[in-house]
Amino acid sequence: MYLLLIAVLLLLLWIWRTWPRIGHLLYNASMALEARMYHLRKVTVPIAEMGMVTYLGGPATAEKTILMLHGYSCDKTIWLRFARHFVDDYRVIIPDLAGHGETGFKAGGGYDIPTQAQRLIQLLDACQVDTVHLIGNSMGGYIAAWLAATHPERVASLALIDPAGLSSPEPSDMERMLAHGSNPFLIHSGAEFAQFYAMTMASPPWVPAVVLAALAERYQRRRDELAEIFEDFHASQPIGSHLHDIRAPALLLWGREDRLLHVSSAQVWAKGLASVRMEIWDGIGHMPMVERPGRTAQVYHDFLQALAPQQQ
Repeated sequence: MYLLLIAVLLLLLWIWRTWPRIGHLLYNASMALEARMYHLRKVTVPIAEMGMVTYLGGPATAEKTILMLHGYSCDKTIWLRFARHFVDDYRVIIPDLAGHGETGFKAGGGYDIPTQAQRLIQLLDACQVDTVHLIGNSMGGYIAAWLAATHPERVASLALIDPAGLSSPEPSDMERMLAHGSNPFLIHSGAEFAQFYAMTMASPPWVPAVVLAALAERYQRRRDELAEIFEDFHASQPIGSHLHDIRAPALLLWGREDRLLHVSSAQVWAKGLASVRMEIWDGIGHMPMVERPGRTAQVYHDFLQALAPQQQ
């Protein structure tokens, strides 16, 4: 009886100690499988300061290229189920931004928006791409808008999904937390991660508990790195004074239930952009391309198809 009890306790201890590790293995394997299924290959593209780990896909002879930019604390994998809808007809470039994913973090590396944008110009040059259709979510939307404003000759169109970069008329749940000295991205426990994860999406896809445990562990391990990145990008100049410099046709998509960046920001963006199509979706949170990848892809596809020939 005692031996059985000891065996059970040892098994429980082993599960407790290896649970996040199993989750990491499952997550990495599933993302690699999806990338392979969608014909996206992982390449390290050398730029001036680093090797930027990037998914590349689509025909090399495609006339149009889409550059997809993830948000703060995320990585290139959030675009996989969205990107699958474009790899047959477009060249697709999906990088891990500096400080994120497999590109990695370097203390003091510079994670402000202008620096991140300049790295992407280097990435495009390295990929021998002159102009792109640019799409970004959250911090990636901030960077995308900055690129469109400061390098308009490189941006054929701009799609912004719940972008950061402007103050909202109404505060979000995240902004209220920040005002009280708490950053929901800086995780100290599994319970804190669960609260944070609930803020990111109103209708998330199903994820196994073991993978969520791994993601919680990853956020805790990267807490100091994420704090530095947040400080750099959050201190960047707001995009508001540069909106008038954006001349590319724009698509603006927002989830009405976004708890990180309040949907009231959408009207501010829309008023500042010269040419914009705006959609606000009920029942969707901060990442529509993850919550509803097929629907988001259809809207984006229709937007691209509607562009005048000279803008494509």
